[in-house]
Amino acid sequence: MRTLTGSDRLLRRVVRDGGGWTVLLGTVALAGAAAELALPATLGLAVDAAVGGHGSWWPAAACGLVAVLVVTDVLGDLAGGYGAARATALLRRRLLRHLFASDVRTVRRYPVGDLVGRLVGQAADAGQAGTAVVLGVVALLPPVGSVVALTLIEPLLGVTLLGGLALLAVLMRAFVTDASAAVGGYQRVLGAIAGRLLEALGGARTIAAAATVDRERDRVLAALPELRGYGLLGWRLLARASARTAAVGPALQVAVVAVGGYALTAGWLTPGQLVAAVQYAALGAGLGAVLATLNRLVRSRAAAGRIAEPLAHPVRRDGTEPLPPGRGELRLRAVGVHAEDGRAVLDGVDLTVPAGATVAVVGRSGAGKSTLAAVAGRLHDPDSGEVLLDGVPLRRLRPAALRRAVGHAFDRPALVGETVHDAIGLALPDGSARPPAGGAPATPAVLVAARAAQVADVVARLPDGFRTRLVDAPLSGGEAQRLGLARAFPAERLLILDDATSSLDTATEHRIARAVADGAQGRTRLVVTHRATTAAAADLVAWLDGGRLRAVAPHRRLWADPDYRAVFAPGGAAP
Repeated sequence: MRTLTGSDRLLRRVVRDGGGWTVLLGTVALAGAAAELALPATLGLAVDAAVGGHGSWWPAAACGLVAVLVVTDVLGDLAGGYGAARATALLRRRLLRHLFASDVRTVRRYPVGDLVGRLVGQAADAGQAGTAVVLGVVALLPPVGSVVALTLIEPLLGVTLLGGLALLAVLMRAFVTDASAAVGGYQRVLGAIAGRLLEALGGARTIAAAATVDRERDRVLAALPELRGYGLLGWRLLARASARTAAVGPALQVAVVAVGGYALTAGWLTPGQLVAAVQYAALGAGLGAVLATLNRLVRSRAAAGRIAEPLAHPVRRDGTEPLPPGRGELRLRAVGVHAEDGRAVLDGVDLTVPAGATVAVVGRSGAGKSTLAAVAGRLHDPDSGEVLLDGVPLRRLRPAALRRAVGHAFDRPALVGETVHDAIGLALPDGSARPPAGGAPATPAVLVAARAAQVADVVARLPDGFRTRLVDAPLSGGEAQRLGLARAFPAERLLILDDATSSLDTATEHRIARAVADGAQGRTRLVVTHRATTAAAADLVAWLDGGRLRAVAPHRRLWADPDYRAVFAPGGAAP
């Protein structure tokens, strides 16, 4: 038995996601196929009745069948469209939920532009799976039914049509195999181009400053010839399959008509049966609908494979326990994190951050500082070891409890939301983050956080204050960092600042440090920094070297070590 691949399992689920619309599509498609198969026989009986010179109700029945075909065609288009839209929406939600619930290292494996392409383009193609499968199955009924009907009329006619259909089936199987590779390659290269484009747009200022616009354009579009090759290959395969179908189909009809003509002269058929045989031959040999459905199914399967790839990565399992009373003691026990190539980013780190203390994390670039900050707040889990907050492993905590207790601020914060108020209140409970009513500039919680981050005066100068849309807010790098800090400050027990003041001037950084210290209310601080002054102001310094914890001590004591002094820029501030 063949094992189902991830894309096949996903396709099955997408078909089910069409819900009642897919059922309606299958029902009306079956009704239309039945009417299509009954129409030639009805026309033949109407011809025999007319030749015999006696009236009958067969012409009226034929008109009724034509009306059924029209109605089922309209309803089929409607059901197929709504079913595909529903399945696509559910697939996009599933992919988004999975990406947000995944380890941040999982998301970093894919360029953002590539993920956007999968979410927008490939999800739409995969969402057509229900329509493609239903119509593909139903499209096989006319050829099969035509073989059965011709066999009942005259066995020799059925054998003739069956032989031609077997040849067409071989040709279409080859098309499916070749087209799958072409479509998959096209989608893969398109994703790579989208990833490079988004990367280039993010660095537009750097590109302009370096005057490398032409070079960057060439880099982004370097894969365009490969994309063109896959695209042309797909169209050539489809054109070749259509040409073969167009060539074999009429020849098959001619063969059936020739055999039917001989059977008529031999007295094996009536004129009406010959008319029906000709109609069934055209119905059975007209496989254009089957080819179009196969092409759609190939695209859906290839797109499902692209979406199934990130879905195959496991998501973090959320805990169920509340956070017990405590003051924010953070403990890392034998924590290890490895890169994809097996290199140890963190290697057996044991670190205790006392409740209410400030611990600075320092080290050369690549020492593992940001990784330590990430596992300390469970942005991702360590590969080995355990991280505890007030004695409870982070894996076991409820997400809401963890995020209320731990706040993160980064060197390059991503400001999420419609307005500045939304960006600051992102991590707050819904009630305290809701946009202010009436003329209030901000909710009290947002205002307190903005003042603590020394950014309230900046927001006050914006066109609409806290209600200014982020896209209309002319923020410098340092001001954006302060908004990120404001977003982190409402955390109840632990603040993790990953180089979050690197873009601030010394005076502002000093004011923020005082605000954090004065307004922390006993909260613990883990501060990743490259500045000797910040390390000197901390209670303890955790010195990382090559993924290992080399020392934990006050800055003044470590300063005597020349290797420690070399961590900071030449001429760094004395302790």
